[in-house]
Parts: sequence; C-alpha cells; structure tokens
Amino acid sequence: MRSNPRLTQITRLFGAVVVTLGAGTIGFHLVLDETWFQSLYRAVITSTLTGLDTVPSSDGARALSIVMVLGGLTIIAYAGAVIVEVIAGGVLTGVLAERRRERKIEGLSDHFIICGYGRVGRRVAEEFRAAGVPYVVLDFNEDAVAAAKERDELLIEGNATEDEDLQRAGLDRAKGLVAAADNDADNLYISLSARAARPDLQIVARASDEDAEKKLVLAGADRVVLPYRAAGRTMANLVLKPQVTDFLDVVTTATGPDLHLAEIEVHRTCEQAGKTIRDIRVRHETGAIIVALRKKDGSFDTTPEPDVTIEAGDVLVGVGTTEELRSLEDLFAVGV
Repeated sequence: MRSNPRLTQITRLFGAVVVTLGAGTIGFHLVLDETWFQSLYRAVITSTLTGLDTVPSSDGARALSIVMVLGGLTIIAYAGAVIVEVIAGGVLTGVLAERRRERKIEGLSDHFIICGYGRVGRRVAEEFRAAGVPYVVLDFNEDAVAAAKERDELLIEGNATEDEDLQRAGLDRAKGLVAAADNDADNLYISLSARAARPDLQIVARASDEDAEKKLVLAGADRVVLPYRAAGRTMANLVLKPQVTDFLDVVTTATGPDLHLAEIEVHRTCEQAGKTIRDIRVRHETGAIIVALRKKDGSFDTTPEPDVTIEAGDVLVGVGTTEELRSLEDLFAVGV
C-alpha cells in the first residue's frame, strides 16, 4: 500500500524529536552526571530554545548544548513548514478520510471494481448503489476523482492498468470488474491484467467499435458493451416497439419503479433442485414469475412450462417486486 507523503513527514518529525531528546538526555547524563529526569529536563529546555536550566559546567556540556540548540532550531523550522502545509491543504482531514476508505475497501469481499469513473462508470455506479451492491471505484483522472469524492464513493486513486492498484481495490476478493475507461487500449490492458490474476473473475468491458470488441473478448472479457451500438438499438426499439422497450427499461434498472428482473443460480445443495416449477409453486410461494430458464448447456427456455424440471446448474430469470424477488432467492437458497 502506498504511503501518504504528508503522513511520512509527520512521522519523520516525531522521530526527529524523539531522537533529539533521547540523545540529549543520554549526553547530559554522561557529561554532567545528572539524574535521568534532570537530564531529560535540560534536553527539553535546551532544544525548545526556552533557555538553559543552568550554565553547563564543562566544555563538553556546552558543546552538547550548542548541538541541541541547532537541532531544536531545525526541528522547529521543519515542524513549521509541515504545519503550514497541513493547514493550507486540509491534509490531516484528507489522510484520515483516505485511511477510512482504505479500511472499508480492505473489509470488502464479493464486490465489484469499476475501472473508470467517466459517464459510463458513473452510470454503472448508480445502478450498483441502487441495487445495494458493494463496489470500489478506481480512477486517477482529476475530474473523475473529484466526482467520486463528491458522491462519497469508495475510491482508489490509481491507474487500473497497474497490477498494484488493482490489488489495492481488492481484486483477489472481488466478484467482478467493469472496465469502463474511455480508452479501448486501457480497457484491453485492464482485462488482460485482471484475467491473468483472477481466471474466475466476471469481467464486463466497454468498447468503441467491433474491432476493439473482438480484442477484448480475446483478452478475457466475458461481456463487451458498445455504448453507441446499444444506444442505437434502444432508439430504434423505442420507435418500433415503445411499450416493450419501456417495460424492459423498467425491469432492468435498479433505479426505476419497484419491478425488477433477477437471475438466480440453482446450486447442487439447493433443496429445490430436481423439482418442477409446479412442485415448487413458485408464484404461490413468492409472487414472482419465472420468465426464462438457462440450462446447464447454455440453451435458453424463454417460456418454461410448469412441468419443467429445475436442475442444479440452471439459472432462473425471475421478474417481480423487490420483496418478491427476495423471497424467490430465499426459496432457492443454498442448502447446508
């Protein structure tokens, strides 16, 4: 973890004070044969330029006093410079806030990392926040950093193309990563680095064109989104199928009305594995509706019948209110 330069200055200042007083105490004790406490008192009085307790009785003691005075002057000057810098930049508050963010990030697991906090990254963050999904923002652009701090995001100021910064964002504990940088090359490098470190990580990347999309898939991205193509498709559907588009927009956004889509994987230990939809009585028990079923082989059943058997490894796509979907998740919870 990178150390804060201001915190390093304060640490050095404290260390210099301790060393100066310690050396002075030992020196006066040996030269003047005074008690330890009297020697400490003389060292403090001399180094802080308060004055002399008594005139030193020997040349050695006088020489040591001169050194202590010069050391005190140096420490006071350095302390003044650090204090002015801390007050001028609000550094102390920034250090504490940064440390609090780092502690929160260190405590996260199964979270998502948003690499790039531009227009796309901010929209992703809004959806995650509305859905209650933990996430970390990773960016170094001044405007992006300012926007993230204004929204009180869990922020790592760094470059997502650097392995060290990805690790600071908790890559080894993350559930997924969104490569939302404005540059295709950066997203490509981010995907390569993340996939190399975490072969099991879910990676979604942004691309500007089809060529970049192909390269990102080869680099390890599970899904690639082209914002301009997606926007064009949405605009066309709004003209051709406005009601269908409105419905999909409602159920696929976490910030919209209380009707959403959710996907639930059926694990081997789930008690409902091996039963039919009719046996489980999904609609009666939860109020949600299963609108699609992805089988283990990757095929989709977009109109599952009540007699369809739900097997371990299947993924359910359900639609309902937040409470209904929560009940659906509980119904298919992993068993012990």
